[in-house]
Amino acid sequence: MTSDAQTRIMAMLHAHMTDLEKGDPVAPPIVSTAKYWLPGEPDVPYTYGRDINPTVETCEAALSALEDAPVVGFPSGMAAITAALVTTLKAGERILVPSDGYYVTRALLNEVLATLGVQAEAIATRNYQSADLTPYDVVWIETPSNPGLDLCDIAAITARARATGAISIVDNTTLTPLLQRPLDLGADMVVSSDTKAIAGHSDTLFGHVATRDDLLFEQVKRWRKLSGSIPGPLAAFLTHRGLMTLELRLARMVSNAQALLPVLEAHPKVKTVRYPGIGFIIGLTFEDTTTADAFIEDCPAILPATSFGGIHTSAERRARWGDDVPEGFVRLSVGCEPEAALVEAIKVGLS
Repeated sequence: MTSDAQTRIMAMLHAHMTDLEKGDPVAPPIVSTAKYWLPGEPDVPYTYGRDINPTVETCEAALSALEDAPVVGFPSGMAAITAALVTTLKAGERILVPSDGYYVTRALLNEVLATLGVQAEAIATRNYQSADLTPYDVVWIETPSNPGLDLCDIAAITARARATGAISIVDNTTLTPLLQRPLDLGADMVVSSDTKAIAGHSDTLFGHVATRDDLLFEQVKRWRKLSGSIPGPLAAFLTHRGLMTLELRLARMVSNAQALLPVLEAHPKVKTVRYPGIGFIIGLTFEDTTTADAFIEDCPAILPATSFGGIHTSAERRARWGDDVPEGFVRLSVGCEPEAALVEAIKVGLS
């Protein structure tokens, strides 16, 4: 781990501690209030719960230390994605999105923003490298793509987008700021579903937008206030708690994924294995739906559930959601189980 990464992790872990006074609680309090004591003029930071909450601010401060950028928290990853889209696009403008990326982003564009005059065009992630970016006002990047795990060069694409005047936005949910740094690679904005690895325990929804552009930050923050898309204090508390162990969990998850690779690659039931060289998600292709479902349901260590990034290893057959993948394609999200026991359990599921 680089010294820069260690510095950011240290800052994240101690972000809440900087303003503590003697006798203050070390764990951030869950401030559950809609109203604040507000006599006279509203000349204080806290005025109304739809706009601001101390527990949410604590979580944002930790995320900001990790991103090395200002952060706005949201009640889900899709709420963060929505904020990023509506604050960077207006009627008549065009956006490029990955056809193999998270399908709900495309659904939002095609079913909602299209009615407001936004034009979306989708191409495969692997084609971003050669795509002409001049027609677009916003370039949306997702790498590794979800669920197929294709890659593209963030730095090269954001540089080309900037040269044409386009805003570049990266969905960094899959790798988190610890494994990939889109803002350092030139992205104007990052979105993340913190429901996944960042919160990490499959018990809360949260999302965030990060940007070093002051105007974009203010626009996103204003959107949250006007739309009422502020996270609840309990969700913020749980996400902050998850952040405190993110580095440790990711290390185990990545190590486990890499230990599973030779087992999966050597097994005759597994037709193809996709792994981008980093991270905790592995793409597996089985012969058919029946074989894929049997692997998921017969493995004693697999939680059959959608989403990814939790402490439990989970898997799902993504074609059931309409993703453009083979019927036997399984997205395997590797968890924090003990390595040897997990490898043996996966072998059982493959038998």
